[in-house]
Amino acid sequence: MVKIKEGFKGERFVFLPEQLLEEYAQDPLIGNLYIRKIGYFPRVKYHYIRKENGCDYMMLIYCTDGKGWYQIGGHTYEVNRNEYVIIPRNTPYAFGADEENPWTIYWLHFKGRSCMHFQNATFSPEPVLPGEHSRLQDRLGLFEEIYRAFSMAYVKEYMLYSSLCLYSFLGSFLCLEQYRSVLTCNEEKVSFSDKVIHYMQENVQHNLSLKQLAAYFKYSPSHFSMLFQRETGVSPISCFLQLKIQKACQYIELTDLKLNEISTLLGFEEPAYFSRLFSKVMGLSPSEYRRKEAGRTLLP
Repeated sequence: MVKIKEGFKGERFVFLPEQLLEEYAQDPLIGNLYIRKIGYFPRVKYHYIRKENGCDYMMLIYCTDGKGWYQIGGHTYEVNRNEYVIIPRNTPYAFGADEENPWTIYWLHFKGRSCMHFQNATFSPEPVLPGEHSRLQDRLGLFEEIYRAFSMAYVKEYMLYSSLCLYSFLGSFLCLEQYRSVLTCNEEKVSFSDKVIHYMQENVQHNLSLKQLAAYFKYSPSHFSMLFQRETGVSPISCFLQLKIQKACQYIELTDLKLNEISTLLGFEEPAYFSRLFSKVMGLSPSEYRRKEAGRTLLP
């Protein structure tokens, strides 16, 4: 079997030299909890890591699509879509992507005087499922913010900011119920289409079919489509694609991600299809949209 540690199409990761991390670790705030390395690997077939003696850092793996596995303490666990694991330090482990349906993962290494307190009670993967109160996109947005801050962490203030944000990011997993309920509003007047659109937004990085959407809300595809279109005037899939393009606009305006990276983040297997759909919805290509929005930021 082919085994690859890094070097995948669409991957993103950033790290700092160990010498600089050791210097930052002396800071009273940074030293409690800080990032060593952070990244995103999309659909990484043949991904494989083995650490016979463990590592001096902890690792979070958040699977958002596909599936994989990891071995620890003499057990092998399957890691599925919308599940995460936190691997403890100084413990032998191995993990890898499923050969038939390789995972897409957000991951980070973290260290610090307090890092051991972020370990789950068991080694089993924990679910983070989309639902009416889920905040999957908020969590991924925070990941991107941490990623950008850490990528500029040769400046100490950005390192400090990434470390402080890391508490919130890890808390969104370990205090899942509280993370979801803190923004829960009165739902008495929430419409059917509002619930569907929220679910679509939470899964904007996936390619959901009408059948999958209908099954989640326990309707037949035809009845589901009729109910949704009656409230919104558009088909469910048309709405879902528009939400993808809306998210793409946010990435283009608010990040320096490459267009092919944005395409991958939103679940498009072909960048050319993403570009065609974007042009159809927005009336101009993604690159034209980026130039236009960049020009606006220069105006007084």
